[in-house]
Amino acid sequence: MIKVAINGYGTIGKRVADAVAKQPDMEVVGVSKTSVSAEAFVAKKRGYPLYIADIGKKAAFEKAGLDVAGDVEAMLKAADIVVDATPGGVGEKNRPVYERLGKKAIYQGGEEHEVAGFSFNAHVNYKEAEGHQFARIVSCNSTGLVRIISAMDQAFGVDRVRAVMVRRASDPGDVKRGPVDATVLNPATIPSHHGPDVNTVLPEVNIVTLAMIVPTTFMHMHAIQMDLKKETTREEVLKVFENHSRIGLVRKATGIKSNAQLREYAQDLGRPRADVWENGIFEESVSVLGGKEFYCFQAIHQEADVIPENIDCIRALMGTVKDPEESIRMTNKALGFVAIR
Repeated sequence: MIKVAINGYGTIGKRVADAVAKQPDMEVVGVSKTSVSAEAFVAKKRGYPLYIADIGKKAAFEKAGLDVAGDVEAMLKAADIVVDATPGGVGEKNRPVYERLGKKAIYQGGEEHEVAGFSFNAHVNYKEAEGHQFARIVSCNSTGLVRIISAMDQAFGVDRVRAVMVRRASDPGDVKRGPVDATVLNPATIPSHHGPDVNTVLPEVNIVTLAMIVPTTFMHMHAIQMDLKKETTREEVLKVFENHSRIGLVRKATGIKSNAQLREYAQDLGRPRADVWENGIFEESVSVLGGKEFYCFQAIHQEADVIPENIDCIRALMGTVKDPEESIRMTNKALGFVAIR
């Protein structure tokens, strides 16, 4: 069993912990919090050993009825690998600790590529991960872009990509950002950071991205255009998506035309936390013009799509499963995850 520590038990960390706990070859040796919070009580109910960044706060946790297993360094020593799910920028500060303890670590998209030196996607560069001490899961938007671009490139060749990210303003529980009533260019400059982030995994892809934030919390929405190298048809493109283990097709028959409806659909299907782990490509939007111009809309659940990538990255860094397709199959099966069709 791979012993996994989750450093940072928030939006991503709590999902990674639950996903790790479901895998047949992994176990959660601990999760960390900086202060007493609702997530800390969830960790207790899940039975995850709780570690804290500042052991001086142990009394405050115990007063709240939360047992403390030790400090973060004790958690790291008990682990084979660390999933760092701390806020952006904190992971970089944690790196010297991981280096000193000789621990492998996985960072999230809030960190710069240079923090790990290797950015990961299970369908693209799984085999390259073995031998690395550190890896970074690209952001939720970049993960969604890498999946669709790599699938289209393998099938038809991609000459260039132009994509507009309509981004959620905050996560549903992120109340500290306050009420939102605006469409904000984020950034106003072009390209946005998403294109360069995609290039950390797919360096040869010609991609320009634009991004804005809108007053919603559920998901991001992408408007994507690709120039293809080989002529194809809409039907052939749909077959590529139907055969991809982490691309879902939101069928016209469902009547779903929004991120809110898609999230509710996932909830009604019994997905934990209404998580949409796959790209949600809207079937009606899939278009091929002149044989080589591809267009579509896709929804990306910012809280969820990177979770299976973290699980596969654990196996890739540890070298326990050599075949990426086998790891993807194991991850999806353990999560009970079959892409929406």
